[in-house]
Formats: sequence, structure tokens, C-alpha cells
Amino acid sequence: MPQNKDMIDLCDCRCIHENRVTAAAGEALPEQENQQMAQLFKAMGDANRLKILWALNHGEMCVCDLAAFLQVSESAVSHQLRMLRQLQLVSNRRAGPILYYRLNDHHVAALMRIALEHTRE
Repeated sequence: MPQNKDMIDLCDCRCIHENRVTAAAGEALPEQENQQMAQLFKAMGDANRLKILWALNHGEMCVCDLAAFLQVSESAVSHQLRMLRQLQLVSNRRAGPILYYRLNDHHVAALMRIALEHTRE
């Protein structure tokens, strides 16, 4: 057993399993998709953005509602919503002067549900 905790995740002997490397390379994501997924997880990695998504999982809310829920300024919420819209995690609809935000589709809710299940295990 290694003494140095930095060494715990290293193999005891250096042996490259070509078949495993080849299989992983064959299933690798195209770089653009890899970057898009990284941005998705980065967006969901911010506590306030995750709170917004969680709140919207229960129904539409306007910026005022979200600001009250998060106890931050409407400007701060708008900034977060802009990023979430760009990543197609949320969408909005206008009702007169008010914009109501909602999760873009069922995939967003599924991602959050799976993450919560993983966290609770």
C-alpha cells in the first residue's frame, strides 16, 4: 500500500491495455460535444444556477420570483438566466411585460433528479 496519498490512484505497474485504450478512443465524444457537455456541467456547478433550475423544476417563475427565492437582486438572477438560456437549460415566454422562465425540456429535470439520487447514495 503506498504511503503517499497522491500515489493511491496510480497503478503498481505500468502496463497499457491497448484494447481498452482503443475501445475508449472509439467511443470518445467529438470535441465540440465534449466542450458543450463541460459547459453544461459548469453551469449546473454554480449553486445559485442550480437553485434556479431546481425552483423552475416545480413550475414557471419570473425574475422577481426567482430573486425573492434566492434573496439576491433581479440583476443577479437575470445574469444567471442569460447563461442558462444560452446553454438551452431554460426558456421563457412573455405575458405582457413579464417574462416567465421554465426548464427547457424534460432532460434538465432528469439530470437534476439523477444528480440528487447520486448525491443521496
